[in-house]
Amino acid sequence: MDASFKLIISLLLAVLMGAVDSTIVLLALPTITDSLKTQLSLSIWIILIYLLVIAVGTTQLGRLGDILARKNIFISGIAIFTIGSALCGASADIIELISFRVIQGIGTAMVQSNSGAIIADNFLPNKRGRVYGYTAVGYNAGAMLGIVLGGVITTFIGWRYIFYINVPIGIFAIYYAIKFINRSTPVRNKLDLPGMSTLGAALISISYAGVNISTSGITTFNLALMGFGALLILLFIYIETKVAKPLLPLKVFRIKILSYSLFASFFQSLGFLAVVFIIIMYLQGVRGLSPFDSALLLLPGYVIGSMLGPYFGRLADRIGSRIPATVGLLMMAGAIIVYSLITVNSTLYIVLIASGISGTGSSMFFPANNSAVMANSPKELYGMSSGFLRTLANIGMLGSFVISVSIASLGVPRSVAFEVFAGVGKLVGGVSTSFMSGIHYSLYVSMAILLLGAFLSFSRGKEERRSSDITVKS
Repeated sequence: MDASFKLIISLLLAVLMGAVDSTIVLLALPTITDSLKTQLSLSIWIILIYLLVIAVGTTQLGRLGDILARKNIFISGIAIFTIGSALCGASADIIELISFRVIQGIGTAMVQSNSGAIIADNFLPNKRGRVYGYTAVGYNAGAMLGIVLGGVITTFIGWRYIFYINVPIGIFAIYYAIKFINRSTPVRNKLDLPGMSTLGAALISISYAGVNISTSGITTFNLALMGFGALLILLFIYIETKVAKPLLPLKVFRIKILSYSLFASFFQSLGFLAVVFIIIMYLQGVRGLSPFDSALLLLPGYVIGSMLGPYFGRLADRIGSRIPATVGLLMMAGAIIVYSLITVNSTLYIVLIASGISGTGSSMFFPANNSAVMANSPKELYGMSSGFLRTLANIGMLGSFVISVSIASLGVPRSVAFEVFAGVGKLVGGVSTSFMSGIHYSLYVSMAILLLGAFLSFSRGKEERRSSDITVKS
């Protein structure tokens, strides 16, 4: 086993842990709620606070990796995540558990925001697609694997071990990272504290308002909070034009391939993960399957995606990212067409077929698009680009929750849709038929979002992979 492959293993272990923990709690929510004697409306924040911390933290911590050396931030992130996992498992009440999930989220943000940049540091631009293919397995299959593991571990061992299992894996990942990741040269730079605080406050406001809207409906407070977040985004853009060392140098958006690839990632995450949530809601709420059995029906598609990811990564190295990434998004949109055939009594083979199509599409999109971001990012901004890529993807994941619950609840009370999403509610009789209308509307919205991502992906232009890095003009 050569050093390059061991480096890939260390990256894969780290990103896999973080991705798994984005969803592993989902099937354990009812058990945790009962065990800690709390309410489901509070327990859901075990998932949401983790995603929110990652969405807010990735850009800032990617920039920190540019300044302090990515290896240090990456390894520290694994250690913080591992400690947070142990604390989560030992939580005495729901407030402790939510607080310790914040620690986990900080560690995951440190890992995710620097992993792409570490690949860029250690592999030439025309060799990175294969490596991104492997790490795409960790990012994207990990989220689905988390659902399956959450069901198995909670059912047969106990919910606390969905967190304890990370401790030995984290120790092993730290060992590999220390030994096989090369230390990057720190960039002489400084943190953009005004930009960091403004962007963080904006993301928190918008995300919190979106989650409240999906679970409680539209209120004056939620709309005001959403508007406040939008104003903060405008203030952030203004700040970035004035500070000497901006958190997000707006000049990078002059690089068409880079900017279009970043936003293609956002729309993919926003649309595709909403589909996963919607189909799980269908399988649980309409068909009456357990959360665990529902996850198993979707698993084959993720297995296919995991197997094909490295192959399509190598293809992107040869021909560029435009075609593989665009075709991948179109395949995911095609899978939604198949999903839209589901009815109250349709065969479940439809889900298996659509899952296989979407899994193949994701294996084409992720390694190609991630590689395009880093191959076309200025070397001095590797950490920023890697972090911003994960920030957009995680904001898309939060948005997926809002879309799936809000639109699927058009035919049933919002509280019922929320309980179905959390795996504690089922629908019967005419209510199931009404719920199907919301499901189909959700699928159509997700397909439109993915097609927008495909348009951006194709519009990025022709890309030529070079064996050297690029710089950006001031």
